[in-house]
Formats: sequence, C-alpha cells, structure tokens
Amino acid sequence: MSLISNLRPGGKFGIPSQESRDPIGHLVAGLNRLAQSDLLDKVGLRKQTEQAVFTVTRSGFKTLTATSRAFARSGRKDAPGTRPASAPASGVFDLTPTEDEQMLVDVVGELAGEVLRPAAAAADKECAAPDTVLKSGLEVGLPILGLPESLGGIAEERSAMAGTLVAEALAHGDMGLAVAALAPGSVATAIGLWGTEAQQQTYLPAFTGDEVPAAALALNEPTVLFDVLDPATTAVRRGDGYVLNGTKSLVARGEHAELFIVGAALEGKPVLFLLESSTPGLSIVADPGMGVRAASMTRLELTDVTVPADAVLGATDGSTYTECVRLSRLAWCALAVGTGQAVLDYVTPYVKEREAFGEPIAHRQSVAFMVANIAIELQAMRLLTYRAASRAAAGKDFGKQVALARRLCAEKGMQIGNDGVQLLGGHGFVKEHPVERWYRDLRAVGVMEGTVLV
Repeated sequence: MSLISNLRPGGKFGIPSQESRDPIGHLVAGLNRLAQSDLLDKVGLRKQTEQAVFTVTRSGFKTLTATSRAFARSGRKDAPGTRPASAPASGVFDLTPTEDEQMLVDVVGELAGEVLRPAAAAADKECAAPDTVLKSGLEVGLPILGLPESLGGIAEERSAMAGTLVAEALAHGDMGLAVAALAPGSVATAIGLWGTEAQQQTYLPAFTGDEVPAAALALNEPTVLFDVLDPATTAVRRGDGYVLNGTKSLVARGEHAELFIVGAALEGKPVLFLLESSTPGLSIVADPGMGVRAASMTRLELTDVTVPADAVLGATDGSTYTECVRLSRLAWCALAVGTGQAVLDYVTPYVKEREAFGEPIAHRQSVAFMVANIAIELQAMRLLTYRAASRAAAGKDFGKQVALARRLCAEKGMQIGNDGVQLLGGHGFVKEHPVERWYRDLRAVGVMEGTVLV
C-alpha cells in the first residue's frame, strides 16, 4: 500500500473513520456510495440556490477584501516542514499505474462521468461551479491528495503521478469544473512541498478538516508576451515584511478564496508568497475567458499589499518558483489529455452513426484519418505527460520532460479540439453538443500558467 491508506472521513463518497479497511475495501465502498448518491439526480437539473450567481459575462464584480477565516499561527517559523518521500524508482520505463493509483482513478473517473459531466454545460454558462460538484470533490479527498499522512493527507509518498491521473480523469468530465475542484488541493500540495513547519501547522489543518477553504495559485499576469519566470508583480523588503504590487490574472474562484499563493519578483528572483484574502490592499475583479469558464476566473490587483517575512513559501533563489511552474504545467498537460480523450470518445461513435449520401461519414477516408490522428496525438500527449509525472514523483529533474509535454499538449490539444468541431460539422458549432466547449477549454492549455499543480 503506497498511495491510499484512507479516504476523507464522512460524506457520501468518504469512509467512516472508525472502519479499518485495505485499499480495495476503501475504494469499493467509495464506488458504492457514489452509485447510491442522490446527488447524481440533482446535479444539472436545477439552478444553484445556495451559491450567488457569478455572472461575469454581463457586469462582473469587484471586492476590496474577501472575508477570510483567521488562520491560527502555529509551529516554529525556522523549522523545516514535513516533506513527502519520493516514489521508489524501479529503473524500468513502465508508466502503468499502480493498483492503488488505478483504483483511485476509477473512483474519480466515476465522479467525473456521473457528477461533473452533467453539470458542465450549466456551469460553463453561469461561469460558476455548483456547490454540489465542489462538495463531491471534497468528499473524495481531492484537497489532501498531495499531502503525506503525517500532514493529514492520504499519500505515503510524493504523488505527482497520482495527481496527474486524477487531473486527467476529472478533465474527462469537464476541464473547467476540474480546475475549480483541484485549485484548493493545489495550494495545500504546494504548502506540503515547500512550507515551513509553521506554515504547515498554520494552514494545512483547514484543508484536512471538514470546512475546506477555497484557495488559489496565482502566477499568470495580463501582460503582452508574459514570461511566467519573470513576473511583473514585485515584492520589496520593508521593515520585517514585504510589500507586493502588481496584477495576477486567471485565478480560479478568487472571489471565494481565503488563501492565495502569489508569484512576485523579489530582488530579481521569482518568489512565492502566501497571501490571505483579508489582507488590506488586495482587490478581486472578474476575469472571464473563452474557456475554462466553470472555474470562475478572476484577477487579483495588489496595491501596497503588506505581508510578513514568514509569508515567503520555499526558497528565495527562484528554485521553488521554477518547480511550481513545472508542476503547474504538468497539471495542465494532464487536463489537456483528459479533455482530448473526451473529444475522441465523443466523435468516434458520432462519425459511425452520422450518415451522409447513404452511408456513415466514418466510411470517408478524410474523416477516418482525422479520427485516427486524434488518437495518435492523444497517445503521444499522454506518454510525455506520464513520463514527466513519473520523474517528478521520483524526485528526479523533470524540466526537459515537462517542457516537451507542455509543447505537445498545447499544440496538439488545440488541434484535437479544432478537429472535434470539424468532425461534427454544424453540430460542432452549437452548444447542443459539448465539443465546442472542449475546443474552447483546450485552447487554454497554451496560455495558462499556475492555477493548479500536481
């Protein structure tokens, strides 16, 4: 047992804390509860009444400081935090998921197909993820997936591979909802990877409890020719803290978030900072895009935002920031693979059933070759992504591998979305079919930085 020793206690998808089971027992129980959940009958069938509608397409919104819980300071400031152990390397180039990883993917895949997919169209229209969908993600333990058991998580070793598989499975349901569900866990994973003992004991208990806060990773900026490794947002030392100024864009569910990880340049080096939403000088503005709309993208405007010295997450030499960027790009590659697979799974039966001139259009070579090309490129994207994830999980350098994966997924992912629309013809252009939404989502892979990581 290397990955899953328990699932989040309680909830329709969780396991009671008193029960003691092996991994198979946990996941079988999770699947049973998923199948029996009345949540599946509700998602997408009625408008959200428990969440204010985030109608950014019409007027947007702006808030000065969001209401935030008081994170109780704890732990020693200068003590190193707990780190997850690297996954053992067998030396064999085998990217087959382990038994534990496959069982986890089965549970998340069921969740994506039965909960995310039915809610996707309405969530895209409203630019908001339903509370029911977000709650389902919490119940299967998404926020603690990347945390070791010693910090209240479910992993016994670094889980970059598991996180990649989960992101892919969720994106097969819907990329926007996947981003919304994964955003809090991305912040928790980052604190688990690079946080000090004080940072971990201050913030992580909230993510492992019953009331998980919304949180977001903010690296992207709305500038021309933006280079994520050279942020325009600045951090200046002042007294015993830092003053942040700048703008961060494409921040998932920023209007609800209580904690952000913000990237800024400090003395010429990119650095990560922990920023609570109640900090004076922080304002949040709607930042909708053409795709990934269900994630309720926002923009953070930082005007003389003062944070304490212990708000720095990880090293100040740029190494932590660079690793964060790489893990984020790995997550986006996984999301592209999952959405690309959704396109392939949808167009394959469509071209076999759709008839023109008395025969299925799949009989045309141009159509058959286009579907085959989607399958070929998708397998290449998956192979490169898994290769990068396996090296990250083993604690090896994966910069080259993730760069190759990102390049391929950005280009071929967009091509898969375009071909999916083309194969459906006029049907691909209308919202009656989900392919046009997947096309818009896949275009985000080449421009998104941060937001989620594995």
